Amino acid sequence: MNMLIYLIPVALLLGGLGLGAFLWSLRNGQYDDLDGAAWRVLEDEDQPRG
Repeated sequence: MNMLIYLIPVALLLGGLGLGAFLWSLRNGQYDDLDGAAWRVLEDEDQPRG
């Protein structure tokens, strides 16, 4: 039972860090172009870049 005194705050801290990382990624536009990656897979990369 004494271990819960340590485990509950650690779990809340890790959950808060995960939520913070998710909100940071939302603000930085990580999820703005969800279809772009799917279309880039289909592009032909054999063309020379110039």
